Amino acid sequence: METKILTAALLIVFFAVMIAVGFYCRRHSKDVEGFVLGGRSVGPWLTAFAFGTSYFSAVIFVGYAGQFGWNFGLASTWIGLGNAFIGSLLAWTILGRRTRVMTQHLESKTMPDFFEKRYDSGALKIAASVIVFVFLIPYTASLYNGLSSLFGMAFGIPYWVVIAVMAALTGLYVIFGGYMATAINDFIQGIIMLLGIIAVVAAVLNSNGGFIEAYTRLSEIPLDAANPDAGMQGAFASFFGPDPVFLLFVVLLTSLGTWGLPQMVGKFYSINNEDSIRKGTIISTVFAIIVAGGCYFLGGFGRLYDTPEFADKLYSGGKIMNDNIIPVMLSTLPGIIIAVVIVLVLAASMSTLSSLVLTSSSTLTLDVIMPALKKKGKNITSEKKTIFILRLFIVFFVVVSAVIAVVKDTFNFTFIAQMMGVSWGALAGAFLAPFLYGLYWKRVTKAAVAVCFAYGTVLEIIQLLISLGAISVNGGILGFVFKNSLYSGVFAMVGGMILVPLVSLFTKKLDRKSVEEMFECYEEKVTVDVTECLGKN
Repeated sequence: METKILTAALLIVFFAVMIAVGFYCRRHSKDVEGFVLGGRSVGPWLTAFAFGTSYFSAVIFVGYAGQFGWNFGLASTWIGLGNAFIGSLLAWTILGRRTRVMTQHLESKTMPDFFEKRYDSGALKIAASVIVFVFLIPYTASLYNGLSSLFGMAFGIPYWVVIAVMAALTGLYVIFGGYMATAINDFIQGIIMLLGIIAVVAAVLNSNGGFIEAYTRLSEIPLDAANPDAGMQGAFASFFGPDPVFLLFVVLLTSLGTWGLPQMVGKFYSINNEDSIRKGTIISTVFAIIVAGGCYFLGGFGRLYDTPEFADKLYSGGKIMNDNIIPVMLSTLPGIIIAVVIVLVLAASMSTLSSLVLTSSSTLTLDVIMPALKKKGKNITSEKKTIFILRLFIVFFVVVSAVIAVVKDTFNFTFIAQMMGVSWGALAGAFLAPFLYGLYWKRVTKAAVAVCFAYGTVLEIIQLLISLGAISVNGGILGFVFKNSLYSGVFAMVGGMILVPLVSLFTKKLDRKSVEEMFECYEEKVTVDVTECLGKN
C-alpha cells in the first residue's frame, strides 16, 4: 500500500509538470517552424536531452536490457557503450553541424523534405513519407511494451488503462506546445532517467551483496543450465560474452541505426548555433553512457534471479519472457525504488512517443497532405491552418499507436509484433546512406537514393515474411542475413552504404550548378569572436 501511494503521488506530480510545460510553450507554437522545430533556436542542453530521451525508451530499459543482459551477461554493457560512442558521439560529430547548416539552407523541416530538395525529386519525398508512415507507426506502438508488467507490479491495473493515460497526456502537451514543449519535457524526463538508473543499479547491486559478490555469482552460472559441465564456464561474466558475433550486430543496429531515423536526425535541425553543437555532443554522450550503459549493465545481472522463487514469473511454457526479467529484478527492491523506476520508465516512453508522433505528423502534413491540397487549389496556406492540421494528425498518430498496442496485447497478433521488430531496420536501412552521403558527397544521384529506399524496405519486408512463416530460408548466406531482424537490419544499413556510391557512379548526375549552390552553405563566411577562433598570426 505504501508503494502504491508513493508511486501515485510521484506520477501525479510528473503528469502535472508535463501538462504545465505544454501550456507554457504555446507561445513558441504560433508558426509552423516554431511548432515543428522550435524556431531552430533550441540550446545544447535541451537538444542533447531530447536526442537522448528519444533514443532510449521503455523498450530499452525493460525489453532490450532484460533480453540482451540475459543473452550476453555483463558483456551487454558494450551495447550501451556503443549507443554512447557510435549512436551519440559520432552521430553528433558527423551529422550534427552539417545537418543543421544544410537543412536551414534548403529550408527543410523534415527528412522527406530534405530528400526532395537535396535530390530535386518530389517522388523521393513521397516515397520517404510512405516509408515513415508505414514503419514508424508500429515502432511507435512498441514503446508501450514493458509498461504492463511494471504497472501490474505496482497497481494491478489493466494494461489498456496505462496505454490510454500515457497516450492522452503525451498527446496533450505535444498538441499545445509542439517541439519546444517536447524538448523541455524531454529535459525533465532525462533528469528523471539519469537519477533513476543510478539509483536502480546501486540498489540491485546492494541487494546482491555488492558488485564483487554479484560478479562472482554471475561467473559461476554455466552457459547451459541443463548441462552445467559442458560448454563455456563463466560466459556471462566474460569480456565479450557467449556470442560475440551476435553482440556486434546488436551494437551496430542499435547504435548506427540512429543516424537514419527521422525522429533522431530531426533534433539537429533545431539546434541554434555552433557552440550548442559542441556542448550538445558532450552532454548527449555522457547521458547515453549513464542511461544506456547503466540499463544494459543492470540487465547483465538478470540471470542471478533465475531461481525457483521467480520461475513462474520468468518463464512461460518453458520459454523466458524477456519483458519480465527487469521487473522481477526490481520486485525485490524497496518501495521508493520501485516508485522511481515506474516514473523513470514512463518518462522514457513518453519522451520517445512525443518525438515519434511529432515526426510522423509533421512528415504526413508538410510532405503529403499540404502539397496534395495545394495541387487541388485549396487555400490552406496560412500558418494557423497548417498547425491545426498538424495537431489533428498528432491526435491521429497517438490514437493509432495506442490502439495497435492494445490490440497486440489483447489478441497477441504475430504480425504486429514482427512489424515492430523490423521497423527500426527498415527506416535506418532506407534513410541512413542517402542522408549521410547527401550531406557530404555532391555526386549522389536520384537513382541511387531510390535503390537504397527499395533495398532497405524490401530486405525488411522479406524478414517480416520469414518471421511470419510465409517463406523460409535455410542455411547459407541468406540464412545468416535473415537469422533475425537484428542481422537483416545491419545488412540493410551496411548494404545501403555500399549501394549508394556504387549506383551513383553509373547513373545520371544531378545538375552540377544546383548541387554546387547547395554545398555553398558550408563555405559561407561568418564573423566569430576570438574565443571561438584564434585566426591568423
